[in-house]
Amino acid sequence: MTSAHIKVLVVDDQFLIRAGLVGVLRAAPGIEVVGEAGDGAEAVELAASARPDVILMDIRMPGMNGITATERILAEAADPPPRILVLTTFDLDEYVYGALRAGAAGFLLKDSGPERLLAAVAAVDSGDALFAPSVTRRLVEAFAVRSGAVGDAGAPPPDLAALTGRELEVLKLIARGLSNADIADRLYISEATVKTHLNRTMNKLDLDTRAQAVVIAYETGLVTPGSSGSGL
Repeated sequence: MTSAHIKVLVVDDQFLIRAGLVGVLRAAPGIEVVGEAGDGAEAVELAASARPDVILMDIRMPGMNGITATERILAEAADPPPRILVLTTFDLDEYVYGALRAGAAGFLLKDSGPERLLAAVAAVDSGDALFAPSVTRRLVEAFAVRSGAVGDAGAPPPDLAALTGRELEVLKLIARGLSNADIADRLYISEATVKTHLNRTMNKLDLDTRAQAVVIAYETGLVTPGSSGSGL
């Protein structure tokens, strides 16, 4: 696993699922479960008081759902904000798409095994993209156009004119599902340079997560559904 101490909050309205997640996490070295919540409103309260590093967030809950809870938590969080990992029963889920737009760092299928769960928690805690970026790309492709681009968020997409040509290239390749290492190979630059371009892009566009960058690339038309990572 990891030697880092990661504080985790688990949010799920189904007791048995929540208990199972907590059991796996508590058995892992370097992870501390700092709270459990059964709905979004409770999650918002606990996130403020427990200051977790990572939140495992169910989406479909009675009362305040996971999308609203994600928005509230990230809007009210002190720096550094928690990394929110969305739990879902299937990968092409429009609710997950909404959560990624709201600032969730990634998503995990509920039937994932313990090793994948622990790897996902470590990955989002360190700021890495989750496993296969192509899965996030498929999800965004499936719902970006259907959402009417600007529709759900209530604000127009940011102006990409602020980005340099190289920053646009990096954003396009991220949206197509390439990892930092893949992008470095494609553009003949170092991974550190890729990260620098990505960080500048996210700062200019006021984005918090790599997933949001993928969403923005599709919603602004920089990348269109059906594009692949095989060509620029």
